[in-house]
Formats: sequence, C-alpha cells, structure tokens
Amino acid sequence: MSGLAVLVAIVQFLFGTTWTMYVIYLPQLAQNAGIGREWVPWILAADQLVFAAMDVATGFWVDRVRAALGRFGLWILAGTLVTCVVFLVLPFAGASAGMLLAAIAIWAITSSALRSPPWALLSRYAATPSLPWVSAIVLFGTCMASATAPYLGIVLRGVDARVPFALSTVTLAAAVVLLLLAERHMAPKQAAEPKPVPPLRSPFYFAGMLILAFGFQVHFALTSAPRYLHFAAREQLPYLIPVFWVGFAGSMIVAARLVKRWGTADAMVISAALGALAMLGAVFAPSLGLLIAAEIVAGASWGLGSCTAYSAAVAFGRSGREGRFLGSLFAVLALAVAARIALAGSGAAQSHAFSVVQPWLAETLWLCAALVLLAGRLR
Repeated sequence: MSGLAVLVAIVQFLFGTTWTMYVIYLPQLAQNAGIGREWVPWILAADQLVFAAMDVATGFWVDRVRAALGRFGLWILAGTLVTCVVFLVLPFAGASAGMLLAAIAIWAITSSALRSPPWALLSRYAATPSLPWVSAIVLFGTCMASATAPYLGIVLRGVDARVPFALSTVTLAAAVVLLLLAERHMAPKQAAEPKPVPPLRSPFYFAGMLILAFGFQVHFALTSAPRYLHFAAREQLPYLIPVFWVGFAGSMIVAARLVKRWGTADAMVISAALGALAMLGAVFAPSLGLLIAAEIVAGASWGLGSCTAYSAAVAFGRSGREGRFLGSLFAVLALAVAARIALAGSGAAQSHAFSVVQPWLAETLWLCAALVLLAGRLR
C-alpha cells in the first residue's frame, strides 16, 4: 500500500510543478496572445473556479464509475493524457487570445482527473487505520511541489516554455501509467471492514476547512514575504519562503501517530489553534531566527491539519462515497486560492485598509476555523 501511496505522491508532485510552470509562463503567453498582464490574475482565479466545479463533478463521477466498474484507473489515465496533450499545446497557443483561453479552459477541466481521483483510487485499497499514514505520504509530494516553486521561478528564467512543458508532460504521463499498472496488482480492502464513525458533522468540517484554507493563503502568499523583508533582502526570499514547507514536511513524520492518538476531529482543532499561535508569533518575531521558527511551526500545523482533513474526507465517504467528499475538499481548497488571487488581483491586498488588518487576519481566521471545527466536534 505504501508503494501505491508513493506513486500517488509522485503524481501530485508532478501535477503541482506543472501548475507552477503554468503560473510562471502565463504572463508571457498572455502577452504573446495580445492579452494584457492585468488579466492574468483573473485568468488564474477563473482556473481555480473551474477546478472547484470540476472537483465536485469528478468526485461524484468517480463514485458512480467505481460502483459500476470497480476499477477506474484507466479513466484517470485517459483524462491525464488529454490534460498532457493540452498542456503541451499551451506554449503554441499564443497566436491568438481565443486559442490560448480555449486551451487553458480545456486544461483546467481535464486536469481534474489528477486532483481527487488519485486520492479516491488510493482510498479504495487502503484500510481505514492506514489512512493517516498514506495521506502523509501523498501530502509529502504536494509539499515538495510547493517548496520547489520559488526555485523553479529562478531556474526557468529565460528558458523557452516549450522545453519544460514537454518534460513535465512526459514525466507526468509516465507516472500515471505506473500508477495504473500498480492498481492492477492491488486487492481492494476487505468489504467487511466496519464503516468509521464520522469525526464531526460535515457542514462544520467544510466550513472550517474553507476558513482554514483561506487563512493559509493569506499567511503564506500575502503575509510571509513582507515579514521576511523586515529582516532580509528581497533576493533571499526564494530561499526563505520554502521554510514553511520544511515544517510541513517534518510534520508528515508524526502526523499519522498524532491523528491516531488524538482522533481526527481533535487533531484538526489542535492544528488550527497551534497554527494561529505560530502565525501570531511570526507577527511579533523580533529577529529572523525567531521568524523562521514561527514559520516552521505554522507549516507543521498546516501539514497536520491537511493530513487530518484528507483522512476525515475519506471517513465521511466510507464506503463508496469517498470521491464526492474528496472532490468537495479539493473544491474548498480551490475556492480559497481563487479568493486570495482575486484579493491580490483587484488591488484590495495593496490597500491601506487591508494593510491594517493583514498582520492579524490569518491567525484570526485559523482561530475561527478551530472554533467552527470544535463546534462540529461537540455536536
């Protein structure tokens, strides 16, 4: 089972790097197509809204296909191949705005095959007690993709988009083929396995996760860099920003044990409260060393919360409805990204009013998320 989880982690890592490359090259592609750079944030926000809608639709579809056919790895491969072809075409679609936007829309729609379906496939073969551990393995791949994003921006500077797009397409397709082959040798979990008790009421879970995800976006994408600039030069940011993901990766080592010891609901509440304290510590950090320490703790809190959230989503859908709950979780995360991009793209993030509340916003959101999750836990 760990081998299948590692393959899903590789798929998530490669898909994350393709998104990073897309974000890096989109301004150039838009300019070549005659689209003003001021539209780039709105294209990215629209991508996330498409992701959210398709994640929910794909989740329900996965459940239906699984109920009818059992295995659905072949469908994931089919969607991946379409995604890879369209992604490969993106650097050549800059001849006109219509072609570029059409290619982006198709890519955003078909790439939903690489978001919740691999997680649903993994949950089909993983026993319930192993869910926190396999979730930690897969999230490590997502973590590595996020941690390497600043370095990709440096490495790809001045590189023709067609080269990295082609390399990422080939490697992603190969990883999904390996995932499909591995699935053919897996035996589904025992049908007699008892259905786990949901850790908390699902409306509280999704509301809490939406608040938590938006708080993470505010902290990591909008607040961390200005805090680092108080103590370091701008040229050091690509090496300081990934510190958050060091904490995230470190938490994957102990996340499964903590979830089993505390329980899913309590682990989510504790991670949200601890993350709020760490973000508050980052605001008051008097030195670069203490700021780095606070960022590591914040990253570890987000890592524990993420591991717990995916385990809870599978528990809600156990068994036979994992796809819709995992898809809904991915949709919530995409909505949080879209909100952050819209906040920055509209200029609101640069306003004086936002600058007043920004230092306190992320930790307030995480504290509110902890209270919402605790309410769901108590009910």
